[in-house]
Amino acid sequence: MRMSHLFAPTLRDNPAEAQVVSHRLMLRAGMIRQVTSGIYNYLPLGLKVMRKVEAIVREEMNAAGAQEILMPMVQPLELWDETGRAKKYGPELLRIKDRHDRAFCLGPTHEEVVTDLYRMNVQSYKQLPLMVYQIQTKFRDEVRPRFGLMRGREFLMKDCYSFDVDEKAAMESYEKMRAAYVKIFDRLGLDWRMVTADSGSIGGNYSHEFHVLAGSGEDTLIFDTEGAYAVNVEKHDAAACGVPASRLKEAKGIEVGHIFLLKDVYSAPMKAMVADTEGKQKPVVMGCYGIGVSRIVAAAIEQNYDDTGIIWTPAMAPYAVHIVNMRADDAECVKASEELYAKLTAQGVDVLYDDRDAPGGQKFADADLIGCPWQCVFGPRGLKEGKAEWKNRRTGEKIMLPLGELPQGAVKAAA
Repeated sequence: MRMSHLFAPTLRDNPAEAQVVSHRLMLRAGMIRQVTSGIYNYLPLGLKVMRKVEAIVREEMNAAGAQEILMPMVQPLELWDETGRAKKYGPELLRIKDRHDRAFCLGPTHEEVVTDLYRMNVQSYKQLPLMVYQIQTKFRDEVRPRFGLMRGREFLMKDCYSFDVDEKAAMESYEKMRAAYVKIFDRLGLDWRMVTADSGSIGGNYSHEFHVLAGSGEDTLIFDTEGAYAVNVEKHDAAACGVPASRLKEAKGIEVGHIFLLKDVYSAPMKAMVADTEGKQKPVVMGCYGIGVSRIVAAAIEQNYDDTGIIWTPAMAPYAVHIVNMRADDAECVKASEELYAKLTAQGVDVLYDDRDAPGGQKFADADLIGCPWQCVFGPRGLKEGKAEWKNRRTGEKIMLPLGELPQGAVKAAA
């Protein structure tokens, strides 16, 4: 993508309304723009990052045996009445009525809809196990939307649901999802922890949260630096955890995923039954598994930034290589930039090429702000020696390489 064509209205100064780093940098980098409180437009750079996250989530969900579906954002309120959540959920559930005065809500989650889908189409244990998921827009009418994508009203979420004949089989589905989440967060390149958790408004009595570690996190975690023990601070029991105090570390976390073993919390009141091997009817055993796709984008920035801008992990970066042509009026600089742009593009590498007729300082500032893993700078001085300057955005290291030669890992990071 040529920056002369890219719709990315960058800002030099920090927006007054932005209270956290991710909100500030996403606005400054031209990734998002607010429509109204807690609701945003995703511009090309922001959407490209979100699609990278989506792709990894989708691949691991499919690999775990879940099948992708798409359910409606607008849900009949009568389904929520069946489970009692219409009252329990409170004012965060945005209620609407159609022209026939029928009650609906904008879905913050889809347990009721997916349970209804199950009960209308599945009867026998022979049709189980079943896991379905979607990546879809959700809406929660937050009383005080804040922190940009960290706590908006409209957001993108992956929600998956499992249906099993008994609790033993349900735990097998749960473990498949837990393992898939580990792969997802590892592939994203984030520093994260899984902690045992409370189930909150979703229900069930067995759940785990996945947190991206960042100083701006609202949750305080305690975890074993050498083992698996990790909990929210309020669940920590020093006497019972059995871990030496010297190995325990406290850190702030941003919740980006949550998995629940629901059992029959929804299937019993909604009469979503299954006939077991003996033909006996009983409520199907359920699990649900959520990932905040748009929240991951913000959380990643909260963990990966410096004074000049975002530092994307290779898996999440909108582009792997950012070519900076220092002199748009210099024929040699243009030729070298165009040749590398064409070469990398032909190899399937995501490349952002700053071909604008703009001052070098502005180009450098925008490159650091956008935060692609590698920057390649072409200037008259380097080209006289037949070289280009490559900068590793994360380490800040700069190396001069002969034209056509790439830093180790630059293309691999992009693929």
